[in-house]
Amino acid sequence: MTTAPWRDPALPVATRVDDLLSRMTLEEKTAQLYGVWVGAATDGDGVAPLQREMTADYDWDELITLGLGQLTRSFGTAPVDPALGARALARAQRRITAAGRFGIPAIAHEECLAGFTAWQATAYPVPLAWGAAFDPPLVEELGRRIGQDLRSVGVHQGLAPVLDVVRDPRWGRVEETIGEDPYLVGTIGTAYVRGLESAGIVATLKHFAGYASSAGARNLAPVRAGVREFADITLPPFEMALREGGARSVMAAYNDTDGVPASADPRLLTDLLRTDWKFEGTVVADYFGIGFLQTLHRVAGTEAEAAHLALAAGIDVELPTLKCYGRPLVAAVAEGTVPEALIDRAARRVLRQKCELGLLDEGWEPPREGPVDLDSAANRALARRLAEESVVLLDNPDGVLPLPPDTRIAVVGPRAADALAMLGCYSFPSHVLTHHPEVDPGISIPTVLESLRAELPDAKVTFAEGCDVSDPDTSGFEEAVARAAEADVCVAVLGDRAGLFGRGTSGEGCDVTDLALPGVQADLLDTLLTTGVPVVLVLLTGRPYALGRWHGRLGAVVQAFFPGEEGGPAVAGVLSGRVNPSGRLPVSVPRVPGGQPWTYLQPPLGLAGEVSNLDPTPLYPFGHGRSYTDFVWEPVSPGTAEIATDGSHDVTVAVRNAGERAGAEVVQLYLHDPVASVTRPDVRLIGYQRVELAPGESRRVTFRFHADLSAFTDRDGARVVEPGALELRVAASSAEVRATVRLRLTGPARRPGPDRVLRCGTEVE
Repeated sequence: MTTAPWRDPALPVATRVDDLLSRMTLEEKTAQLYGVWVGAATDGDGVAPLQREMTADYDWDELITLGLGQLTRSFGTAPVDPALGARALARAQRRITAAGRFGIPAIAHEECLAGFTAWQATAYPVPLAWGAAFDPPLVEELGRRIGQDLRSVGVHQGLAPVLDVVRDPRWGRVEETIGEDPYLVGTIGTAYVRGLESAGIVATLKHFAGYASSAGARNLAPVRAGVREFADITLPPFEMALREGGARSVMAAYNDTDGVPASADPRLLTDLLRTDWKFEGTVVADYFGIGFLQTLHRVAGTEAEAAHLALAAGIDVELPTLKCYGRPLVAAVAEGTVPEALIDRAARRVLRQKCELGLLDEGWEPPREGPVDLDSAANRALARRLAEESVVLLDNPDGVLPLPPDTRIAVVGPRAADALAMLGCYSFPSHVLTHHPEVDPGISIPTVLESLRAELPDAKVTFAEGCDVSDPDTSGFEEAVARAAEADVCVAVLGDRAGLFGRGTSGEGCDVTDLALPGVQADLLDTLLTTGVPVVLVLLTGRPYALGRWHGRLGAVVQAFFPGEEGGPAVAGVLSGRVNPSGRLPVSVPRVPGGQPWTYLQPPLGLAGEVSNLDPTPLYPFGHGRSYTDFVWEPVSPGTAEIATDGSHDVTVAVRNAGERAGAEVVQLYLHDPVASVTRPDVRLIGYQRVELAPGESRRVTFRFHADLSAFTDRDGARVVEPGALELRVAASSAEVRATVRLRLTGPARRPGPDRVLRCGTEVE
């Protein structure tokens, strides 16, 4: 029997896909454009917005005779033993291939925001903790390991990373982001993409674009960002992750910007993404996002109209399940209201990706059955290392930390003895198991209390919860104060409970009105301070909270952003001194709960001044973090230089560990543009390098600055490099400058092209 050309792996992908498309009916082509969510709940609380209202009915056996584009969250919908889940997924794929004329399997996708969102899979630190680590190679290894676990059970696509840049920390999904700076988000996010893609998994960039700039920090709210904010803050991480990371998929965002929903915006999804950036992968809808064009945005009157808008804009795949791209779309094409060419365009992209994944090859088979370990010792070791690197020591003015090994410690607070205090809302226990309280977490998650007792076996450790995370009850204060009064030091472990749609204090749909600690935790902290015993504040949160109320009154402050299943030992290691803290803030920590929204990327009018009585200056700035050792910085580069508007300049600084223990410093490079044709952020990050140093060791860090890194969007909406003065500031944070190099860019203003330099190269010697 002669093999059809579309089955022949020796032929070019385009040839194979064209041959297959020519053989398919309209219904078969359309079937490649939607997913199916088997087992999705249609009653009660869901794991996606408006899940109950938006989930459609279908006959599985009838549906798969046409083929199927995607299978949605076979592992992430309910607790399934990984080995049984892999077997069930393989069985579903065999049914799909047997039912259709062409025998094409579906692409199976899963969430992997902070690890594979599956039962018994490693729960890693959340992306905000990745940002705090300032360690792209480690995050690349994280992506690779997660990708390998996904691939081992038959998954092809991961819905991560989130490349939204924090614009208002009251937004519930801050924990899912990497930080408030586009360069940090871009470099860390790109590293994760490289890791995931290296394992053969299709990385999906989300949410494209503008989602985090929502008005009032409300989830799924309108965006009123200007042209320059969109171009210079929102888009750069996506461009970097596509150009340098090789991501093969993009997820359209829920929001509208200036009245145009992202899911119906051809300027965004086609003109920018495909024409300007040359993207050739697939664009998928965020869950129910196409239906929302009708029900929430009200730019479509019917499901067919919503499908037409999305398809014309450039969305190739409807997720999580068929709603608009099924019968309504087929009927609209048959009626002549939707051109079949739009179906062909999207189907071609989907089939090309399936071809690249090997799903069109003759004799394709799902992975062989066998034992599955999604929480291996190697996984846990990686989770531990990332957690340790991400813990930020905000303050330690009197050297209360590290704790002595034989001291009396009162551990107090609602986050101290709760394993879920370590996990973000997209970890499986927080995301899914809250609907299955009878099921155990499936992984070991040591608490801070357990970990501290293990870390300091000679210490006398007592515990009192004090209060709940969000409940107003203060009846536990008395016991908490009693325990603290008996101790040499009190460790107050406070923070967030991750959840979905208001079921937590952090997470998707868990937005807040201000940045005060949830519930009565602030009052508990005040009460503990009345004992006169030194209080070490440990925060396990998904966002920064205002800490100015206690500045100068605490023995030490430690910040961890949902550090994952190994977060307890990581935090305990910092408290004991086994771990020398090296995390740096990916978001500013405010002084007061109000006066927001604010991130450090402010032009002059966004900074403190005499024109307003409100001072938005943060208590702890972006990039801030302390250590148990001392670092001495010695500038090597000349303090002034002149380069062309297409030139480059090296900036070198020597950093020496002047202390008695090993540690890591994060050397940061910021750009200050004194005069520009539009207002610019006072400073913005353009480079950084994490440097590990033994006691007494010194290393030289060289940043290779290119003039393209000074580019911004001008009054005409075009990117420009302008001649004139610049300052390059080598710093320990956005507010702690250690050396300044003054540059002058000479020559004409220049418009960098699509090959512009996105990254500041670094070298350590």
